Amino acid sequence: MTGTHAEQPALDGLAPRRRRKRAPAEKTPADHDPIARVVIDVQATHLGRTFDYLVDDRQDKDAMPGVRVRVRFGHKLLDGFIWQRASDSDTPTSSLRFLERVVSPRVVLSQQMRQDIARVADAFGGTRANIIRVAVPPRSAKVDREWSPGDKAVASRAIELETLLAEPVFKGLSRIESTYSSVRALTQALDSHSYAQVVWDNLPGPRLWARDLAWTVAHTLMHGRSAVVVLPDMRHVVDLARCLASYGLRPYAPSSSGNGIWSGDVATLGASMAPELRYRSYMAVATGAVRCVIGVRAAMYAPVEGNALFAIVDDAAYQNADGLMPYANARDVLRLRAQAHGGTFLVAGHARSPQSQWDVDHDSRVVEVTANRAAAKDLTPWTRWLNREELMRLAEPALGARVPHVAVGVINRALKQGGPVLLSVPHRGAGTVLACSRCRRQARCRRCSGPLRGMPGAAPQCLWCGAAAVDWKCRECGDERLYGVRVDAEGTMQELQGLFRGVPVMISTPNQPRGIIEDVAYKPQIVIATPGAEPRVVPIRGMASETNGYQAVAILDAWTSLYAPGIDARVDALTAWMRAAALCVPRTLGGQVMLIGESDPALAQSLVVWDSRILATREVAERAETVLPPSVAAAVVWGDRAAVMTLLDRIGALSGDFSVISMPTADGGAGGEDGAMEEWPGVLGPVEIPAEPGLNRQLDGVTDRVRALVRVPRGRCGELAERLRVAVAKHVASRTAGELRFKINPKDVL
Repeated sequence: MTGTHAEQPALDGLAPRRRRKRAPAEKTPADHDPIARVVIDVQATHLGRTFDYLVDDRQDKDAMPGVRVRVRFGHKLLDGFIWQRASDSDTPTSSLRFLERVVSPRVVLSQQMRQDIARVADAFGGTRANIIRVAVPPRSAKVDREWSPGDKAVASRAIELETLLAEPVFKGLSRIESTYSSVRALTQALDSHSYAQVVWDNLPGPRLWARDLAWTVAHTLMHGRSAVVVLPDMRHVVDLARCLASYGLRPYAPSSSGNGIWSGDVATLGASMAPELRYRSYMAVATGAVRCVIGVRAAMYAPVEGNALFAIVDDAAYQNADGLMPYANARDVLRLRAQAHGGTFLVAGHARSPQSQWDVDHDSRVVEVTANRAAAKDLTPWTRWLNREELMRLAEPALGARVPHVAVGVINRALKQGGPVLLSVPHRGAGTVLACSRCRRQARCRRCSGPLRGMPGAAPQCLWCGAAAVDWKCRECGDERLYGVRVDAEGTMQELQGLFRGVPVMISTPNQPRGIIEDVAYKPQIVIATPGAEPRVVPIRGMASETNGYQAVAILDAWTSLYAPGIDARVDALTAWMRAAALCVPRTLGGQVMLIGESDPALAQSLVVWDSRILATREVAERAETVLPPSVAAAVVWGDRAAVMTLLDRIGALSGDFSVISMPTADGGAGGEDGAMEEWPGVLGPVEIPAEPGLNRQLDGVTDRVRALVRVPRGRCGELAERLRVAVAKHVASRTAGELRFKINPKDVL
C-alpha cells in the first residue's frame, strides 16, 4: 500500500468508499437563561470559581442547577455541576463554549446543598470543587436508569413513621427523664424550628450511648424532620443501627421480594462503601426517600433538607478530620449546616471535648444534658485509680508490678462470678518500657521521674526528658537489672499467662492476624484489647440481658497518657478509657473498673467519678492561658520554608494586623481593672518538620520543610481562611516551586 491516504479495500468487487466526516450539529442557545455557571472538577485553588457555558436549546429542560455535566476546559473534557443558570455573562457570547452534554437529568445538588458546600468551602479556605470531591460520590449509571421520579411510597412511609414511633419514643422518654437532667430543654431543642445546640454526656453501659442517640433520632423522625449522625468508626455505626432497628426503623436495602426495589428508613454513608451502593444511598437521601443517615466522616455531607438534626459522637476523635484539602472536620461542618438549616446540632459522647465545654461556658443557650446523681451511682461501675499512692495505702506487696496483686484479686473474683474481664492496653506505638527485674517496679528516671525505655545498643533513655539512665538502680530493692515490658497486647498476654493459669486469653487488636474480635460470650475469660478494638459481650442463651458487659475492666499503663504528644492527648486518653469502662456492668451487678498507673489527676478523677467536665474545664482554662484553641481560632501552615514565610507575610502575620493577638488577662490586669488586655504574638514558629522515618534518601523539595501556627480571635476565623486561600492561590498561579498547605482549626496544632 502506497501513498499517505489508505482506501477501504473493495468487498465482492465493489469500488472502495470514502468515509465522510459528519458535520457537527448546529447548536442554538436556550431562550431562557442560556448561561450555565459550572463548578468544574479542578482542584487547583486559583481556579476555585464558576465558569460560564452556553446551554443548547435541546439541553434546556435537563440542564437544571445541580445536575452533572461534561464540559470542555482547555483541551480536556471534564466533569462539573451546574451551579446556576443566568441570562447573561461577563464573557462575550462569541467566546463561550456550549455544554458538551448533560450526564444525567437527576439533580444531585439541591439549592440547599449548594449553599452548604459554599459555606463549608469559605469556612475552611477551600473551593467548592474541593468539597464536592468528598461530598458527592461518583455517579452510577445503573442507579440512574432505575430512578423513577414521584414515588408515592415516600410520603406514605413518612406518615406511617409518625404512628410507628409514637409509643417507643414515649417509653424511651420516660427512661431518659429518669437518668438525665435538662430533658425538657432537650426536647424543646429537638422540636425547635431555629438553631439549637445540645451537649450530651452519656452514661456508661454497653451500648447505652447508642440507645440514647437512637431515641433522639426516632424523636426527630417522628416529627417529620431528617437526621444525620456522624460516628467515629463503623463499629459505632453498627451499634447505632441495631438500636434504631429496635424502633422499627429499617435499613435502606433491597426488598425481600427480590424485585430489585430498594426501600428503608436508615441509610449508611461512608467513603469506603462500594461506589454503586454509596451513590444509591446518597441519591435516596437527596430525593427524600430516606430521612435518616448514619455513617462515618463522609456522612457529614448527607444531602438532607430543612431544619434537620445534625449529631456527632466523640467530636474530638481524629477520624473526624478530613485528609483532603481543605481538611474540613466533621464537627465544624455539622455545626455550620445546622446553623444554615435552622436545625439542631448535637454533640454526644462519654468524654466532653474542650470545644463543647467552651460553648457551654460562653453561650447560655446551649443545652447541657448530664446524668442525674442517683442514676449515675446505679449505672456506673465501681471505679478506682490504683496509682502509687493508693497502692501504698492498700499495702500492695508488688508495688511496682504492671498488674499489682490488688488488680489480680479483682480479676480472679470477676472470673469466679462467671463473667469475662477486659484488659485495655495502649497501642503498639507506645513502645517498650522497663521495670526492675526483681520487684517489677517500673523503672524511673532519676532526673525527672519519667518512665524509661530500652535503646538498642545504648543505655536506657527517659521518655520525658531524654536523659540516659547510666548506672541505674531500683529505688525499691536496689537491683540493677532491668526487665523489658512490652506495652501492647501480645506482651500483656505473655505476662498474664503466668498469673492466670488455665484461663482462656483472647487478643483483639488490628495488629494481629485474627484482627479485631467483634463479640465474645459472657463466660470466664480474659480479653486483651487496644482502644477501639474492644469486643462486645453477648449473653449466653438463657441468661439475663444484663450480662451484656464485662464483669471487670482493667486499664493498664495509665502513665502513657503523661507523655503522649498532641494538644488533645488527655482528651483522647479519657475518651479511650471511658469507652472501655462503659462496657462494664454497673456496680449493682458487681462491675469494677481499675485505672492502673500514674496519670494526670484531672484525667483520672474524670474517669473515677464519671464526670468529663472536670478535665474539659481544666483544658479550657489552660488553653486560654496559653492562647490556644478553642479560646482562639488557629491555622497550621506547612511546606517549603520560603513559601511559608512568603504566605505569612502576605496574610499580615509577620508585620500586619495578624502579627499580634490581644487576649483578656486572667486576673483583669495588673491593676485589677476589668477588660484589661494582653498582647501575644500571632505566629508560633516556624519550626522544622522532622524527616519521615524510614527514608533512606533526601527527596526533592522536602529538604527544608517547616510548620507555623497562626492565631487570631475567634470572630476573625473566616477572614483568616479567606486570606490563606488567596495567598495559596497566588502561590499556585505563579507556579512558584515548593510545597504550601494550610489547615483551619486542626486537631493537632503543634
